Amino acid sequence: MAHHDGSAFYVPQQTPALGETVSVFVRVPEAAAVRRVFVRTTPDGEPKFAPAQVDRRVGGEVWWRAEVVVRNPVSNYRFLLDHPDGNRWLTALGVVDHDVPDATDFKLVAYDPPPGWAADAVIYQIFPDRFARSAAAADRQPPDWAIPCDWERTPVIGSGPETPYQFYGGDLDGITERLDHLDRLGVNTVYLTPVFPARSNHRYDAASFDRIDPLLGGDAAYARLAEAVHGRGWRLLGDITSNHTGDGHEWFAAASSEVDALERELYYFDPETGDYESWNGVTSLPKLNWASAELRRRFVEGPGSVLTRWLLPPYGLDGWRVDVANMTGRRGVDAYTHEVAALLRAAVAGTRPDGLVVAEHGHDYTRDLDANGWHGTMNYPGFTDPVWSWLVGDGVELPNFLGVPGGVRRRDGASMLAAIRGFSSLVSWRAYTHSWQLLGSHDSARIRSVVGDADRQEVAAGLLCTMPGTPMIFAGDELGLTGTNGEGSRTPMPWHAPESWDTGTFARYQRLIALRRAEPALRHGGLRWAYVDADTLVFLREAPTGSVLVLARRSAGEPVSLSGLPAAVNLYGGAPDLRPDGAGAVALPGDGPTFQVWRLAA
Repeated sequence: MAHHDGSAFYVPQQTPALGETVSVFVRVPEAAAVRRVFVRTTPDGEPKFAPAQVDRRVGGEVWWRAEVVVRNPVSNYRFLLDHPDGNRWLTALGVVDHDVPDATDFKLVAYDPPPGWAADAVIYQIFPDRFARSAAAADRQPPDWAIPCDWERTPVIGSGPETPYQFYGGDLDGITERLDHLDRLGVNTVYLTPVFPARSNHRYDAASFDRIDPLLGGDAAYARLAEAVHGRGWRLLGDITSNHTGDGHEWFAAASSEVDALERELYYFDPETGDYESWNGVTSLPKLNWASAELRRRFVEGPGSVLTRWLLPPYGLDGWRVDVANMTGRRGVDAYTHEVAALLRAAVAGTRPDGLVVAEHGHDYTRDLDANGWHGTMNYPGFTDPVWSWLVGDGVELPNFLGVPGGVRRRDGASMLAAIRGFSSLVSWRAYTHSWQLLGSHDSARIRSVVGDADRQEVAAGLLCTMPGTPMIFAGDELGLTGTNGEGSRTPMPWHAPESWDTGTFARYQRLIALRRAEPALRHGGLRWAYVDADTLVFLREAPTGSVLVLARRSAGEPVSLSGLPAAVNLYGGAPDLRPDGAGAVALPGDGPTFQVWRLAA
């Protein structure tokens, strides 16, 4: 089957400029008898065809080269294959024998690229109230909204009106004191959910953006954490709520107390009733109005603005995860989302050119990427949901997937792949690979509760560390912690009970992260699917520096025979090295659940 993706193996120029002519390559099996290949582009919206040329013939494959002019900031292209049985299109969705919309075309993006470090990041997500307590935390008086909880003995409620108010008292110095744990795991980027003052344990209802919550240790503790993280050569990411504030925010207090206050325009107030718009009708989360020039000024203008002040010393954040980015700037006829995304990205880049801006989307994100705004997204629909659905354990019943009723949908391998391709085909390779792949977060069930056992969690973690995109690990998953929904998953880390840790799972995460960091193809390589059945996934990550072969099985079955591959050395999983037989085929093991990785010979 013909193949192309946006990786350096097929697009050597990864940072094209407007007006530049870029060479793109497509590989076609010699046996496919493709006679000609054309590249179709759509400069300024008008389709144009140009013939590709044979560049080389290697190992029974023909590599065709075509030239694409980067006419527009996002320049689409696809391939037309002159096949003996009729023309075929090759788009990011794959090879098809019928017309498909231009939305699935490959894309060259001329906007400034994401920061170079992001492709090598392995992110560790921390929910500060539940990660670790320093000695100083014992001297802090719980606030009036809090239900004080004992770290070692009080269980997380998981549902009901009290869930936002359970207060365990984790703080920033506690995180600093536990960075050795992250070092042993192998991560290199720390992402904290909000740290601003609020009236909940999750702090997504900010009462100010100008200071760090004193319950977490305040500004000084944040500076100490930043110094410790950066001192290890790591990155530190913050979490900003651009869609709303809390109703205790100083802006909202001014807006609601005086109809002529400047802050009134920062929100959506009904001039007749005085009612205001809020996130999903939750009145404690009043929605911000991005039509307001004053709001934009406060968020992005000057070193004291919301977004930029924390990017500067002594904190030096390396970027932001943007909460509810899918709703930011959207309300009825208001549609400012792309403007806001570009505004926030420009503010970050203007303060530090290597800053990252990643958006939260719980569903379809494809129309919001590649618009010179978010560098990527949290890829729930294009990774988390398909992986859950393929690996969900027997007898596991969860209430929903990010609000979707009916529990986790059970899928076979073909359906899982269709879901992954369905989303990845609608964005550029750049946006896809700079999105966060995750098995769960503070907003979802934990992966152990989804899959039901350590072996299937290993398969899930293996996919997390070997597929394109940036792996994000929710603190505690590496210890086998459980939780059946977002609130129930916000489990205090069991530092006091190391005997409860699943040390086998921790060791597997260690080895998988180390493998990703050791193999350039797993961070920068393309993605070519080699085999899929109900219980088996096989794919290649290919790069100019070398390629790896990955096998993921959710259960045992027949061995898989693949032709056209060279010998390969096993890097993970313990299966034998691969040696082609007399017919040129290699046999992949049929045991399962299993996760195996091999490095292909040059």
